[in-house]
Amino acid sequence: MSIILNIETATKNCSVSIAEDGKIIAIKELNNGNYSHAEVLHPFIFDVLKEANLTSKNIDAVAVSKGPGSYTGLRIGVSAAKGLCFAFDKPLISIDTLTSLSHAISIDKGFIIPMIDARRMEVYGAVYNENNQQIREIKAEIIDENSYTEFLETNKVYFLGDGSQKCKSIITHINAVFVDDKFPSAKEMAQLSFDKYQKSDIENVAYFEPFYLKDFIVIPEKKKKPTF
Repeated sequence: MSIILNIETATKNCSVSIAEDGKIIAIKELNNGNYSHAEVLHPFIFDVLKEANLTSKNIDAVAVSKGPGSYTGLRIGVSAAKGLCFAFDKPLISIDTLTSLSHAISIDKGFIIPMIDARRMEVYGAVYNENNQQIREIKAEIIDENSYTEFLETNKVYFLGDGSQKCKSIITHINAVFVDDKFPSAKEMAQLSFDKYQKSDIENVAYFEPFYLKDFIVIPEKKKKPTF
């Protein structure tokens, strides 16, 4: 039996779950349109442990969504996960955010394209088949009317995630299907983290860093003109 704590903070959905052998036994998440992870993540961890009647010492591993996604959100989640691993000498498991998101739906045939908003008309996206196998690498890409044509011309393509919503008016192919209200969640992480745990596919806690995909850019504030 394995007990894994799963932490997902890559997008606006702050999500924490406890899973036993890949099955959810407690979950708590909040997606209120804001990045409130700094305020709610640690209370959520406490709450799911309490609901499962466990303590931090009882867990066998900590899994964290590694990105891509929000720079700040990823930092918060990874810092919390590494802190728990250091404190209680637990292994750290990283889960690709887009792979986890692709498991939010099931299809019989076609392609799944999970998307995370990267501001303006840019998204972080990857392509998966009906078995959730990645068939195109993760990219940061600007969406236009020709995006994903090679997949749309051959089969149904299911777009999901917060990045997909701004693409509805641009990707208008008859084979494009937009799935609403799907976000990366600790729910989908449960089976993925269990599979990795069974294979001892773990990270070096000291050196692990989130997968940002793009460099973090700080936009400087405009200097105020002096008043006399």
